[in-house]
Amino acid sequence: MAAPADAGPAGGGRPGARAARRGGLGPLAATALVMGNVIGVGVFQLPAAVAGYGTVGILAFAVVSVCSLLLAVVFGWLGQRMPHTGGPYVYAREAFGELAGFLTAWSYWITAWASNAALVVAWAGYVNVLVPLRGTGPALAVTVGALWLAVVCNLAGARGAGAVAVVTTVLKFVPLVLVAVVGLFFVRADNFGPFTTGQGGSAVGALTAAGAVLMFSFLGVESAAVAAGEVENPRRTIMRATVAGTLAAALVYLLGTVAVFGLVPHERLVHSTAPYADAVRAIFGGGEAAGTLMAAAAVVSGAGTLVGWTLISAQMPYAAARDGLFPAVFARRNGRGVPWIGVVASGALASLITLANYTGGLRAAFTALALLTTFTAAIPYVFSAAAQLLWLLTDREPRGTPVAPARLGRDLAVTLVAMAFTFWLVAGAGYAAVYQGVLLLLAGIPVYVWMRWHGARNGMGNGAVDASGETKPQVR
Repeated sequence: MAAPADAGPAGGGRPGARAARRGGLGPLAATALVMGNVIGVGVFQLPAAVAGYGTVGILAFAVVSVCSLLLAVVFGWLGQRMPHTGGPYVYAREAFGELAGFLTAWSYWITAWASNAALVVAWAGYVNVLVPLRGTGPALAVTVGALWLAVVCNLAGARGAGAVAVVTTVLKFVPLVLVAVVGLFFVRADNFGPFTTGQGGSAVGALTAAGAVLMFSFLGVESAAVAAGEVENPRRTIMRATVAGTLAAALVYLLGTVAVFGLVPHERLVHSTAPYADAVRAIFGGGEAAGTLMAAAAVVSGAGTLVGWTLISAQMPYAAARDGLFPAVFARRNGRGVPWIGVVASGALASLITLANYTGGLRAAFTALALLTTFTAAIPYVFSAAAQLLWLLTDREPRGTPVAPARLGRDLAVTLVAMAFTFWLVAGAGYAAVYQGVLLLLAGIPVYVWMRWHGARNGMGNGAVDASGETKPQVR
């Protein structure tokens, strides 16, 4: 999961919103947006995160890749049906009402800032290669400090943050492609280790648990649908960009994971905080310079990812606040056009969740946070798949015409598998992640109640606000 190349303010997400934009994202740009958002610094830590389950982690990556492609197809269909900025939030609200829309927006917001916490932990693992972080104190200082530097960078303006994200996103592909392509020629069969290690229980249990961790790497498949208002010819482009971007990311992920498993001995990979750096050292015969360059590339690209996702973490509450489903304060922008309340709040929450999950060290913290974001992301994914299922059962295509019988069975099958996939991920996330995620999700209910009361008291529906933060009647 990486920072978006273009993460401008969301446009509200109501039906009737602008469906296309001249000079916006064309097919190539939209595909790059999806691929760039999916591939982030987290992938540099994932091989070590799943190595503890055994080489079943490679099979889990293949299963998650296929199912994520099916989920991408569902988002492509939804983008064709409702090409409006907001993605999952729009689909849930239109299909199931305002409470479902609020829960989707709330959960997506949690996913954004919690994934930032996971990203900064993975990033710190590569900082540790360059500058050893001895003890918990220095590691926490680096991770929390990086979160707030990203906040400061974003408060200075979205244009600068976007430029950082574009440059650093390009840099992350160099080490990934190097390991995924060149590394395959240096793998050794005896490095792969056992198929299962007993962690996760049975082979099926290990597959499920590893799959939940790995789903963190595919968060962002919905990017083109979320940015539909900025996509040229969205009914045509979103499907192609979503599927192509997800497929390209899946290939890089799978090949890279196989290479890392075959390059780094299993017993060392399990404890690695920088598995790709260790893999490059194996390619070049243990050269420290090669591993250092890999770590440097991961640090630079991770910094851009962190800046970009700090920006995007403020966009969902901004859009929901304009619709009257989040407090109006989230729609306020500073003199540079940044929704600064959302940026600061996301930085503070990411810092707190990082501190709460850091007791076991870098690798344990990353795994815990990745599982938490897998659960919170499953909420908008389930609502989106459920919305598509509902609309299919009403026998309507995106343009309102009846679905041809020959296609209805195929579309239903793909949608049902995508929905079942999200439930499978929740099952694999584990009790701790589900416990934390449910508490965070339920914490939004008082906010929703307050917003409904506030809107009713003012006689303005939900009390939608404009971009300046002023209350206004909601237009239906």
